[in-house]
Amino acid sequence: MKASAGQIRGALAKPGGDIRLYLLHGPDEAGASDLARVLAKAMGADAERVDLDGSALKGDPGRLTDEAASLSLFAGARFVRVASAGEESLEAFTNLLAAERVGNPVVAIAPTVKSTAKIVKLAIDSPRAMAFACYAPTAQDAERLATTIAGENGLRPAPGVARRLVDTTGGDRAVISREIEKLALYLDAAPDRPADLDHHALDAVGADLGDAEMGRAIDAVIEGRVDDLGAELAVLEEAGTSPIPWLRQLVRRLIALADMRGEIDRGDSVDAVMKRHRVFFKEEASTARSLRRWTPTMLATAIQRVRTAERAIMASGNAGGVVAEAAVVALSQAIARRN
Repeated sequence: MKASAGQIRGALAKPGGDIRLYLLHGPDEAGASDLARVLAKAMGADAERVDLDGSALKGDPGRLTDEAASLSLFAGARFVRVASAGEESLEAFTNLLAAERVGNPVVAIAPTVKSTAKIVKLAIDSPRAMAFACYAPTAQDAERLATTIAGENGLRPAPGVARRLVDTTGGDRAVISREIEKLALYLDAAPDRPADLDHHALDAVGADLGDAEMGRAIDAVIEGRVDDLGAELAVLEEAGTSPIPWLRQLVRRLIALADMRGEIDRGDSVDAVMKRHRVFFKEEASTARSLRRWTPTMLATAIQRVRTAERAIMASGNAGGVVAEAAVVALSQAIARRN
């Protein structure tokens, strides 16, 4: 079946019944990973997690059904998480949904899969599966999401708190979840002992990191100002906010540069391109310099590296901000050599 945001979150929070497969597809991989953690939390801290990926299922389509039907080694709860699922997983998912009996839920993350894909149609058509398209939420959706997650953690947000959380985290649902979890710990809140979440708690625990602070770090990366970047990264680290919001802003800036560079390579003037893209007049000089320094190949490589860093940060047992800092320092050094 095709699920709404509320339906998929509710189903993952209370797994059971006839649903065997939760398919999370679409470009917001961080959001899909956050939803997958809802299932992990529902299964319990001692649950056994089996990790597979699309390539493994392609080589052995029957393995998914076997893992979903197997008992945990320690006779506890068990679930399966499939990463990087794609159309190569169609046979494995078909076998899973057609099996006579399975006892363990499967959550699959498919970031490159579109809504027209065969595995999505399979999940939508089956009463034993739920499919949800993960896209970066709008500001309004993100506010509702923040309020929902707060309620799940026993928090009652005061007016304006959800909006402030969204602004602080760049609307990233995974970062919103982390911030709310910290706030719940600070207020000793839980579903069975709810607490009011006001602006004083956000001041004490949350980090109001504005666009200006993130923008300075991003400018330093784009312009190859390695020494300045070190200082800006220190500011971001001291604020204690996840690197994901500014990594995503960096990607958006790189994509904008790539679009402008493509138009210039097709014959348009730099001035015309910047005007078409509504570059702020105070940023025209630095943007023009960046367009001369960054080649299309470099921009494509940079976008890929930043996105890889974001995925690495979302993985379990990661090195946190060190991953982001290493990626952006390398990019800044590469541009500095071209100055």
